[in-house]
Amino acid sequence: MPCLGWPHGTRRKRVMMDDYPLIENHGLIGDLQTAALVSTDGTIDWFCCPRFDSPSVFGALLDREKGGHFTARPSAKTYTTKQLYFPDTAILVTRFMTEAGAGEVVDFMPVTGTTATDRHCLVRMLRCVRGSMAFEVDIAPRFDYGRKPHELHITAHGAVFASEGLELAVHPVREPEDERLLSMLSGDRDLHFELTLQAGQQRGLIMESSPDGPPREIRVAEFQRLFEETIHFWRSWLGQSRYSGRWREAVERSAVTLKLMTYAPSGALVAAPTAGLPEQLGGERNWDYRFTWIRDASFSVYALLGLGFKEEATAFIGWLRDRVKEEARNDADSTGPLNVMYRVDGSSDLVEEILEHWEGYRGSAPVRIGNGAANQLQLDVYGEALDSIYFAHRRGIQLDNRGWTSLLTLLDWLVDHWDQPGEGLWETRGGRQNFTYGRVMSWVAFDRALRLSSASGRPAPRGRWMTERDRIYEQVLAKGWDRERKAFVQHYGSDVLDSSLLRMPTVGFITPDDPMWKSTLDAMDRELVSDSLVYRYNPEASPDGLRGSEGTFSLCTFMYVDALARAGRTDQARLVLEKMLTYANHLGLYSEEIDLTGRQLGNFPQAFTHLALIDAAITLDTYLTREREAGK
Repeated sequence: MPCLGWPHGTRRKRVMMDDYPLIENHGLIGDLQTAALVSTDGTIDWFCCPRFDSPSVFGALLDREKGGHFTARPSAKTYTTKQLYFPDTAILVTRFMTEAGAGEVVDFMPVTGTTATDRHCLVRMLRCVRGSMAFEVDIAPRFDYGRKPHELHITAHGAVFASEGLELAVHPVREPEDERLLSMLSGDRDLHFELTLQAGQQRGLIMESSPDGPPREIRVAEFQRLFEETIHFWRSWLGQSRYSGRWREAVERSAVTLKLMTYAPSGALVAAPTAGLPEQLGGERNWDYRFTWIRDASFSVYALLGLGFKEEATAFIGWLRDRVKEEARNDADSTGPLNVMYRVDGSSDLVEEILEHWEGYRGSAPVRIGNGAANQLQLDVYGEALDSIYFAHRRGIQLDNRGWTSLLTLLDWLVDHWDQPGEGLWETRGGRQNFTYGRVMSWVAFDRALRLSSASGRPAPRGRWMTERDRIYEQVLAKGWDRERKAFVQHYGSDVLDSSLLRMPTVGFITPDDPMWKSTLDAMDRELVSDSLVYRYNPEASPDGLRGSEGTFSLCTFMYVDALARAGRTDQARLVLEKMLTYANHLGLYSEEIDLTGRQLGNFPQAFTHLALIDAAITLDTYLTREREAGK
């Protein structure tokens, strides 16, 4: 019979930079309140508990020695590994092949529901599918980013890791007749055990945070029930998708990924479940993305409603309305009534600090938690918020009277403050500028407010809004346009291009066949596009206050596809999209950026990129279908 117990042992030392897995060599699992990354070698090296933005329990991705990990892999010295998602689910399967046999580690988190809880389960199912497989498992948590000590308590039925403010129980999955092994030596703080299975056998364990009782042994049948319930949840949810276009597999995987990054109790979408993954190896561009950006989450309304997920879009609009209502009651300072980002529960305590004791991913320091950009002035967020509210209104998600009153207060502020410099959507730290994109989105804010007023019949200072909207339009044409370059530029007084302006035709500021837009797109083709991949801007031409460079920005490449399709360049758009899909990892996931070698950089997976993928696929499908129907 298979053995599962708690013998003495020590985890292996990992000290070399090359021991860090590639960023893209991970899959994501979650329960809609938190998430974990699982590498292709079976290691959970990133897990925060009990929420996305809570301190990490496993953080080896940012420090292999001090971060903590949860590893399940073959005992054999050499093996081949493959990874996939169980079809149409967020259940991750990591497969191992050795000379003795083949085995699998099946990882998932049972969905917790919409009530916030500290109780979460990491389920790790160990299977042998051919021959025999000897697994070794190491559990080495490091609480509060490795800053808090913990104790290990071993019982006859499992184990408990206890630290200040959080406990983790380990429940073994085994049958009554399984042989028991010796307990770990007292005083050690980590668990190590080995388990040998024959073809057709499965065992495993469940790690539970804030358990409601002591560790207990779990039968295989109960384990299997959790597995089947989780399959049913994800397949039922994904079955709501209306997308039947050419890129269905990529679109639906993106939808599942976005769902995994949504905090169910509030409906808020985190920008990524990770912090500190570098935009340049060894560089300082390492940010915490475990928060909800107004901008990113507003984009989610388009993507989710475009696919038919009305419940998720409604939940986020409710979250956004709450932020508008709250901030409209507060005195706005120089950053405006809306923050750039919030925690998933709507709070705004995002003080940035550095984890000095962590070396960072492959030596990329500093490792930051919190985000100092939260209090920047980014004027584009008002346009994105109003645009998403208007789009939701058109799809039947209505704004109540209190929400409308709050919007009036917000727009009163924008009337008086849109014409000033800010940090811009790329959150530069090199000083405020009059960013063209910020002006364009301020125009969107007034334009959508006017449309909402007309559609709902609600009273509003329409004349004032119309005046400001037209002033912005005229200013952008006069100051945001460079006559020599024949292109719209990043900010007034510069000749730097910026791919954020790819959204100008998308939001209706300019038509995609306007000569001014066509020449702008041509200029971007020449300067920002590298074999279909798109840079945000050139930091050498427009210093952003940070050292180093960065890779191409995956979000911008998908925005480029959208812009090409709208401009009638559908053949090029399709080629760019097909090329971009080859840069996804083995599971169809994207981080922020791609370097010259094709490797992924930055926080992973990034919601903004997957949102843009969905939008690009829907837009390009629409234009290709129109061409086909027109006989082109």
